[in-house]
Amino acid sequence: MLVSVAMFSMMDTAMKVLSAHYPATQVTAMRALSSLPLLCGYMLARGAFRGITQIRWSVHLLRSALGVIMLTSFAFGLKELSLAQAYTLFFIAPTLITALSVWVLKERVGLGQWVAIVVGLLGVLVVLRPEGSGFISLGGLAVLGAAICYALSAIVSRVLARTDSNEAMMFWYLLMMAAGGLAMSLSHWVALRAEDGWVLLALALSGFFGQLAITRAFSSGQASVVAPFEYSALAWGVAIDWLLWQVLPDGYTLLGATIIIASGIYLVRRESVHAEAEHP
Repeated sequence: MLVSVAMFSMMDTAMKVLSAHYPATQVTAMRALSSLPLLCGYMLARGAFRGITQIRWSVHLLRSALGVIMLTSFAFGLKELSLAQAYTLFFIAPTLITALSVWVLKERVGLGQWVAIVVGLLGVLVVLRPEGSGFISLGGLAVLGAAICYALSAIVSRVLARTDSNEAMMFWYLLMMAAGGLAMSLSHWVALRAEDGWVLLALALSGFFGQLAITRAFSSGQASVVAPFEYSALAWGVAIDWLLWQVLPDGYTLLGATIIIASGIYLVRRESVHAEAEHP
């Protein structure tokens, strides 16, 4: 899980660099397209293409549509926010998954878990600034929208995993996201710059190896033990922000992160959150 978080932090850094020069929808397309050849090679080596079309198409389409919105919103948010700010707001996703599981999956959530959900939402308000200035940040709202889509996608994935293989879920997720991203960005496609070749390579490798690592983490360990390590992304975000952009998180961000992470760890340790083996 620690390896996957490191890889996804590198991937998000590449997305942030690309989002400064390309539209968010194009970044979504490049994210999916860059990792797709590596995934296909991996699946060929494992003979995982057998029965690849025997899937629940409507559910895959829904999951991929949520993925397109999630990645596009996250890429847009990265244009305005630091990695640490974006990660802090995105950390609300486990809390949202728990809340959604009550209505969608009819799971039972106790009083203590509802309290943790409310506390997590209060942490978001702290990050958005108590005096209200943060609410006018489109970047912050975009990342919150991405977290909501991620939570919905996690619920859909838990339903889908009952019938479809991990390989089929990964393949169709990337392929459909690539198609959706291309369709949304063709009218305003920006020509790729030669100097961004290394960034695209880093995006492809980090996204692919991050996906393998997180899948391995959740398949070999209990979610309640593995999932809290995802919060190590904040340390990566702070370090990368400082090294590349000389930016450090302010007090509101750190306080909000502490509140959100504490509520999230409580929920995960109660095993109410079945962590999803995928990332924006």
